Amino acid sequence: MTKPVRLVIFGRQGAGKGTQCVKLVEHYGAVHISTGDMLRAAVEEGTEFGRKANEFMSAGQLVPDEVIIGVVRDRLAQEDVRAKGFLLDGFPRTEPQAQALAATIGEDGFDLAVNIEVPLDVVKDRIAGRNRGDDAPEAVERRLADYEAKTVPAVRWFSGIGKLVEVDGVGAEDEVFDRVRTVIDTHL
Repeated sequence: MTKPVRLVIFGRQGAGKGTQCVKLVEHYGAVHISTGDMLRAAVEEGTEFGRKANEFMSAGQLVPDEVIIGVVRDRLAQEDVRAKGFLLDGFPRTEPQAQALAATIGEDGFDLAVNIEVPLDVVKDRIAGRNRGDDAPEAVERRLADYEAKTVPAVRWFSGIGKLVEVDGVGAEDEVFDRVRTVIDTHL
């Protein structure tokens, strides 16, 4: 690729976004910006932002837009992201966040939004098989419900501006990666 890719990756919790982003970073050389990782690191470090974020995350809720938008905006302005491009994983999670992203970097500031589509029963099985502390069944149910109520409208927003592609996320990691890579290369 001659220019850095600038991608937004969507998918329910357990859809494999993080796994696919790692593979995409290796392939395209872009910076993986995972809001989940940034939030968990802030909680672990005990920063003021981390303490605020932890209140919401512990309750299985999304961190408020104004907090996360500021964090992402600062990260997108850093030199490594400007030089290498980015893969946004876990942001935007709401339509206002999608609109804030477009307002910050412009609709031409990102290339594509990729939605990794995995049925609800499959993601629940996947989540049950991993042992993360924030994967308590009731927290998972709240996050999945939040995704449907808050993030699906953001996915639709990207569709409305002609920047969304859907990819079947069921199958072996490499099979899914081939699908994701092919759809990105086709659209770029």
